[in-house]
Amino acid sequence: MARTNSDDLLMEDDLAAAFLGDDEIVAPAESEEMVEEVAPEEAGEIVEDEWANDTDDFPGQLAVDVYETVDKLVVKARTAGISKSDLDVSISDNILTISGVLSGGEDEQTTRWHIQECYWGEFSRTIALPVQVREDENSVKAELKDGVLTITFEKEKTEAPKKIEIQ
Repeated sequence: MARTNSDDLLMEDDLAAAFLGDDEIVAPAESEEMVEEVAPEEAGEIVEDEWANDTDDFPGQLAVDVYETVDKLVVKARTAGISKSDLDVSISDNILTISGVLSGGEDEQTTRWHIQECYWGEFSRTIALPVQVREDENSVKAELKDGVLTITFEKEKTEAPKKIEIQ
């Protein structure tokens, strides 16, 4: 059932007054003159052209799991579709870096994408390991199997704290 009596409805200015207070209302004629053009990027809107082409500047992140056993620290990363030759793993001062390139996402015959959720291109991940590990070649093992990179480190042996007697 539609209303026919416009007296029951609040006018735009009356509605604004109810929420803002009388002193903050600008008459429609005045507000049209005061409207200022603002560029979308200044208004906080995302302008697709600005960020769409900058993806090469930010390498993708690699998701990892890090856990420890009694004598080992294990780092696992999903690396499906990446060959051993496209991976680089290094450690220095207890900081692990895994980087590489995931290729194969672009088909030369593609005319239009409908959905593109997979990341293709360079990726990198640097992790400060949570415990001291041995960094020599015999103490570190890296294996790529079924799309999962597993890096296993031997933990540094630390002596149990010795009690110091106070005299």
